[in-house]
Amino acid sequence: MPVFLQIVGDWGHALAATLFAALGIWLLRRRDGSTDLRCLAAAMLLTSGWALYISFGSVAKPLSGLGENIRNASWLLAMFVLLRRAWAGRQGPKGGVVAVYAAVAGLILLQTVTDLSWRQFSLSGDVQDALIATTLVLRMMTAIGSLLLLHQLYSVCPVEERSGLAPLLGALAAMWGYDFALYLIGYVAPQRAASLFALRGLLMAVVAAFVAIGVRRDLSGRVQLSRALTMQSLSVFAIGLYVVLIAAVAILIEMIAGPYARLVEIGAVFFTAVTALVLLPSPRLQAVWRVQVAKHFFQHRYDYRTEWMRFGETIGRSGDASAPLGQRVAKAVADITQSPAAILLLRDEEGSLSVETHWNWPNLAMDAAPIPAEMTARLEQGHIIDLGREGESAVSPRWLAQDRQVWAMAPLIHYGRLIGAILLARPPVDRRLDWEDLDMLRAAGRQAASHISEAQGQQALADAQRFDEFNRRFAFILHDVKNLVSQLSLLTHNAERHADNPDFRADMILTLKESVGRMNAMLGRLSQHHKAAAQEARAFGLQPLLVRIAAMRSRHHAVRIEGTAPDIMADPVRTEQVILHLVQNAIDASPADRPVVIRLGRQDDMARIDIIDQGSGMSAEYIRRELFKPFASSKAGGFGLGAFEARALAQAMGGRIMVESQAGVGSRFTIFLPLASAGDRPAHGEQAA
Repeated sequence: MPVFLQIVGDWGHALAATLFAALGIWLLRRRDGSTDLRCLAAAMLLTSGWALYISFGSVAKPLSGLGENIRNASWLLAMFVLLRRAWAGRQGPKGGVVAVYAAVAGLILLQTVTDLSWRQFSLSGDVQDALIATTLVLRMMTAIGSLLLLHQLYSVCPVEERSGLAPLLGALAAMWGYDFALYLIGYVAPQRAASLFALRGLLMAVVAAFVAIGVRRDLSGRVQLSRALTMQSLSVFAIGLYVVLIAAVAILIEMIAGPYARLVEIGAVFFTAVTALVLLPSPRLQAVWRVQVAKHFFQHRYDYRTEWMRFGETIGRSGDASAPLGQRVAKAVADITQSPAAILLLRDEEGSLSVETHWNWPNLAMDAAPIPAEMTARLEQGHIIDLGREGESAVSPRWLAQDRQVWAMAPLIHYGRLIGAILLARPPVDRRLDWEDLDMLRAAGRQAASHISEAQGQQALADAQRFDEFNRRFAFILHDVKNLVSQLSLLTHNAERHADNPDFRADMILTLKESVGRMNAMLGRLSQHHKAAAQEARAFGLQPLLVRIAAMRSRHHAVRIEGTAPDIMADPVRTEQVILHLVQNAIDASPADRPVVIRLGRQDDMARIDIIDQGSGMSAEYIRRELFKPFASSKAGGFGLGAFEARALAQAMGGRIMVESQAGVGSRFTIFLPLASAGDRPAHGEQAA
């Protein structure tokens, strides 16, 4: 054996001996030590003695095999004590397991005899080789039997105790699994086993660390096994085992393939390496690995502290480079359940849940149909809807029922009020929602709802501040108007006395021009038409009003009327103001050679007025986010109140406004207003005032 490997083997076994001795002494000093803890302490101390004996020499020393047999027997005895405690109060056949224990004990006794025979007695070469081979086979059989008993112990343990025993049993499985690989290679290729014997000391040191985690139950409330460290440690162990298996396969190939061994070895190593590089980065494989580790090593699915810190960091990220709040909320909730995508739905003015934004959801139409009232009512009660269950799609809109990646919908509730919901995509490892998922999604939904409500409150405050700024500027303009009125009043008073004076008339004209210029400047500062006083709703003919508006605007741009309009029940002044707003917007957006079309008709019990232009159009995002928001305008110098005020006026009269637009093609604004009943229709020839 090379000097370096000899040093690694000696010091590795010495480290393992120190760790096992410390653990055994610590268990023996516990005042509440039970029988199973004393058995574990004895196994640790005997393992420490075996490792210390190996560290002073090597596995070639006469009593090394006997020490290993004592080590195995002590651990099997401790396992049997644990198994009897797990059997307490249970029914069922137990003779088979006891028989396996007896068989493994017989193997240990037999290999002790054979090991001492070839070491202590002078035998012929063939007989000694046969005894050595027999010893190796017996040790492999002992390792296999011990692994079977480990599995039996884990399967009969109560579910609530498995998470505590998993580190201990996993460490023992690693110890006997390494022994099996070691003696298998020692049997088929003895010249290659020296390095594995040397590295066993370091493995036993790692085993001691995991055993410590498994036996320190009294610290379970204060010391928690780090999931990140567990994942990394198990990953390193798996990689190491993978390398050992590759080495074992290479040795077997060299023995079997003969002259083609080198070619077959290179092909096998290349294939396994490429397979690992392809499979290991797979998100699904990583998800399966995380689920299995969490299932078998931890009591709970989630590391609540880590998940909550990650949730807060994601949702609270700020700066110009960060995503909008809606996307951050969707991602933060999706990361909890390892969902690859999520959709944020917010409650609109009609109480439905409409798509607001999404994170990583492909081919999503932002104008998708809203969530129906039945599902919204369930969400408002705090229910998390498992969309994978049969029957849930019956109340879903078509786009939701046809999307196969939908998985669950969690409500966003703020102070008992539903403000939205998060739609989660199916995680890479498909599973049903359990109680931990439900608790985490409820808590995350409440926290996300608080962030969204705060952002909405800040937006409302900003709008109020902008309205306040508008009022302040309007007050300044009223002051200027007052000065103009005073000036014009004085001019009117003097005109009665000096109307015949040519100089006065010239001065009056200049004053009027200056006043008109100042008033136009003030109107430009407001960028908004004057609002006439509202009247009571009454029945009137819509056609004359539209003809008059078209005639007024046709002086600057072509306006064409198509169809006939029924009588409506509305406020004539507000109706004129709504149509003027939208017609003027259509004219502003249209090229000079493209007319604006006003198309009239009726739909159900409402009058329909379509105002169509062939202008620049608008994007779906601008319509959803900006069009009907105050102070948002796509026109240079616009104040952004026209569309906002038009919709508010239409809603006040019992109507509504809908928009269809496509960037580069044009827009269609549709106004719906209530029809007049037969008894309220105006007399022939009556027009709107």
